[in-house]
Amino acid sequence: MPPDKPDAPTVVLVHGYPDNAEVWRPIREHLSKEFVVVTYDCRGAGQSSKPNATRGYALARFVDDLVAVTDLVSPQQPFHLVGHDWGSVHSWESVTEERLKGRIASFTSISGPCLDHLSLWMRSKITHPKPRNLWLLARQFLASLYVLFFQLPWLPEWSWKMGYKGFWPKWFKWTEGIDAQPDATQLADAQNGLGMYRANVLKAMIRPRIRMAHAPVQIVVPTNDRYVRPFLAEAAVPFVTVLWRRDVADTHWVIRKRPELIASYIREFIEWVDADAAPQLPLRMVGGRR
Repeated sequence: MPPDKPDAPTVVLVHGYPDNAEVWRPIREHLSKEFVVVTYDCRGAGQSSKPNATRGYALARFVDDLVAVTDLVSPQQPFHLVGHDWGSVHSWESVTEERLKGRIASFTSISGPCLDHLSLWMRSKITHPKPRNLWLLARQFLASLYVLFFQLPWLPEWSWKMGYKGFWPKWFKWTEGIDAQPDATQLADAQNGLGMYRANVLKAMIRPRIRMAHAPVQIVVPTNDRYVRPFLAEAAVPFVTVLWRRDVADTHWVIRKRPELIASYIREFIEWVDADAAPQLPLRMVGGRR
């Protein structure tokens, strides 16, 4: 459905792992009357082609993809960017990439930190080994053990092949409270997407870069996220000038469970950013938990 306004802003929604663009369907429906809403299958997922080598999953390549998409759908006007999970990780790379300065009007991050910010946050905790800092590191390390597993050759692919029809739906139901059947491409999406972990995580942990956001940022924090612990949101604070934080008492796939709420957060942030004076005012806001 086209938006009601002919000059409606463009919103680009970037999916995570092991999803494809269809994960955004409910939120797209909530936003489509007011915005031009764009979704696409990231490389290796859905109907997109698979890179020939692991290096094809480097974050810079996802920035190239976003540039190619937005040059087509919004060549003249800045667009608003929203990412979930690895889609948010990709988008952090874009919103800190100098060539996209002025093209991205705002960025809403959901359950996906900038890998460089994460690495620098971890280093700050290690260099200040207070009990609380060590406790936070331990909690996130345990939550991220699967990331280490995904670095192994062939075994993660085999595990997905053996378990995606039986174990994955049960795990999803138990941890997220969602009844979801794998779609036609999910096994391939899950196996292909392992390249994102292998191409980027260790590199960022070993050699983190200073990445400053050049657009206003909203971080939506599911407080019961078992993969990206809520306290990781603080990792972005030194690198963002205009920052909103929204805490939601829900789990990692909040975009599937509460699409109307997430759409309202996206809408409110875009409206604030698009107001005449909004981007000129540095702001750190902590929204109420819902």
